[in-house]
Amino acid sequence: MAQTLFDKIWDKHVVDSIPDGPDVLYIDRHFIHEVTSPQAFTGIERRGIAVFRPDSVFATPDHNVPTIDQHLTIGDKLSRLQVDRLSENCKNHNIQHFHLQHENHGIVHIIGPELGITQPGQTIVCGDSHTATHGAFGCIAFGIGTSEVEMVLASQCLMQYKPKKMRITVEGDLNKGVTSKDVILYIISKLGAGGGTGYFVEYAGSTFRNMSMEARMTVCNMSIEMGARGGLIAPDDKTLEYVKGKKYSPHGEELDQKIEGWKELYTDDDAVFDLELNYEASSIPPMVTYGTNPGMGIPVDHPIPTNAGEEKSLEYMGLKQGEKLLEMPVNYVFIGSCTNARIEDFRAVANLVKGHQKASNITAYIVPGSKLVEKQIDDEGLREVLGDAGFEIRQPGCSACLAMNDDKVPQGEYCVSTSNRNFEGRQGPKSRTILASPLTAAATAINGKITDVRTFE
Repeated sequence: MAQTLFDKIWDKHVVDSIPDGPDVLYIDRHFIHEVTSPQAFTGIERRGIAVFRPDSVFATPDHNVPTIDQHLTIGDKLSRLQVDRLSENCKNHNIQHFHLQHENHGIVHIIGPELGITQPGQTIVCGDSHTATHGAFGCIAFGIGTSEVEMVLASQCLMQYKPKKMRITVEGDLNKGVTSKDVILYIISKLGAGGGTGYFVEYAGSTFRNMSMEARMTVCNMSIEMGARGGLIAPDDKTLEYVKGKKYSPHGEELDQKIEGWKELYTDDDAVFDLELNYEASSIPPMVTYGTNPGMGIPVDHPIPTNAGEEKSLEYMGLKQGEKLLEMPVNYVFIGSCTNARIEDFRAVANLVKGHQKASNITAYIVPGSKLVEKQIDDEGLREVLGDAGFEIRQPGCSACLAMNDDKVPQGEYCVSTSNRNFEGRQGPKSRTILASPLTAAATAINGKITDVRTFE
């Protein structure tokens, strides 16, 4: 019987099935961070249960950590407590911990791929919704709650109902100035913030095949923003080349055997999806959001639509139906997060801003997703280019993606952000977030107002 890529991976990992209930799914990789894991460790310790597979669990602090002076004691008491507790739990349970001073420290969804921990065909979970990022490697990856984190720590398994399957196909070449971030914002604007609810999405077509692995990660990262359980892309030669040679990747004969299995990870020609959607790459422009969920997106040069039911959101954003965001002044730009804090993002930004200077009204943060990315920024001379343009380069962490650390956007201010969510107060109390690609964010920083990168000289 013909199977989808999702079916092949899911079925291979089913340990047991409960009649008229969920499947018991084996989990290959479990990532944890400082926010959603403390209660889970407390739960298993109270029950006298050890971590079942500590070698399959990887930890890093990212949400609460400061992005300056990381060698100093964390000032915020709660943040320090959570980071310290993660360290204690990892030590007590023999779990690999990429702490703040570790050479491999970084955002949880960035370090997995760059270290080779993430590999095709795996099931991957983390107490964070953007675990969907790892789907770029042909994985079933999704976020889980704290009680589920406890379940996986105790058993390396998870009870899950099998979601429905959706395939989104995009064909053709992207236009000038259009990136993978614009592609996923465009798709979400068509489906809405709940259009993918109940589905796991496979992205297919030449547009995704032509993307780099880092670009694919951006797409899969934001699958959750349309309500989907996750998203994945079939592995190909680009995937295999990316995985090779990483710290935790298989080597030699083991790698050869793995590759033979990875080559079988594709959707059969006759496989059936519950929903099929098709788009043309040529119709996708640079995108921005105007509201308080990622589904409220428009082409950067279009007016805000007159949709019923969006009045409250627009009131929060200080915007009106019919007006344009293009050339609207803003004061903050954030380029980072698990969506867009990889080296390719910063190469593109540096290439665009080289020889320019940011506008005087702009505070612009560049926050690498990991220490390895930070090192690449230095090794490739990007720090000098970005610094000369007036951008502030910080240390790795989730930073201004969410208001759980010191990098907050002030009340009432607009921030053009490369992160994944524009909820009310996401970047700070009463802050206003406009999601965009790194190119749009960088051009905006230079001009001091929202800019169509296609016209940027």
